Amino acid sequence: MRYVVKQRAAATAAQLLRPIDMPTDPNPSAPAENAPLADEQYARLAAFRQALRSYLRFSELAAERLGLTSQHYQALLVVRAARPAEPLTISALAQQLLIKHNSAVGLVDRLAAQGLLLRRPSREDRRKVELRLSAKGLRVLDRLADTHRDELERSGPQLSELLQQITRAARRRG
Repeated sequence: MRYVVKQRAAATAAQLLRPIDMPTDPNPSAPAENAPLADEQYARLAAFRQALRSYLRFSELAAERLGLTSQHYQALLVVRAARPAEPLTISALAQQLLIKHNSAVGLVDRLAAQGLLLRRPSREDRRKVELRLSAKGLRVLDRLADTHRDELERSGPQLSELLQQITRAARRRG
């Protein structure tokens, strides 16, 4: 019995160690999926990353000028974007901002302390808290949104063009 088990184990190991049959490429002239990118493709990726980072830095500075962090601006934007018929909860805010629930609670606390955000218990589930902007929060967000829109008018074409170049190159590779 012990001999049979050893034979089966050896056969299984041999199967696992045998070379994997790779499908033949129907288009041998196409670059392999894992082929390195060309220098100009790296340059485009770097340029896109730098342009995107420049916009994000602009956003951080614009928020700072009004006494907010970039995350505060993002939270106000998410709350404002929620449909009035479906008020935003702290859990939904956390999901939108890609942060943990307890971090969202702290963020909401800070925004409420600044008079930018209002919270009220949910009518449907008293365990949940619904969020909405205060009048002050709406005024601040309007100013920031106008500033961001102006910056996107300036930098958007460059971001768009770089993204199109990157996706065109990716389609040609794949």
